[in-house]
Amino acid sequence: MRGLLVALGAGVGAPARYAIDYFVKQRRTSFIPLETLGINILGSFILGLVINSGDNVSLLVGTGFAGAFTTWSSLSVEQHSLLRDRHYSKAAIYLAATLILGIGAAALGVYLAK
Repeated sequence: MRGLLVALGAGVGAPARYAIDYFVKQRRTSFIPLETLGINILGSFILGLVINSGDNVSLLVGTGFAGAFTTWSSLSVEQHSLLRDRHYSKAAIYLAATLILGIGAAALGVYLAK
């Protein structure tokens, strides 16, 4: 049952990430990958909301949906590309924004869930 909940959540999270990524990339003019930044911040907020929920909600929404929705691998590849192309300040801004806003979003989710 637990594995099924994770799979169901992931089955929604991954396509949601793809759709948002595709939509934003079609309209993006930013110097940093806003689609990945936004996805990771939103996913952090969602995980914060459900991290202390019951086991089934945490598995379905936290581990399943948020786990498949957020994307560490894309962040890593985008960081590598920025550094490879010597866009050091953009890479630093992107990484700092991801960490600060992601942690802040998770904390806000935890706070609002109380």
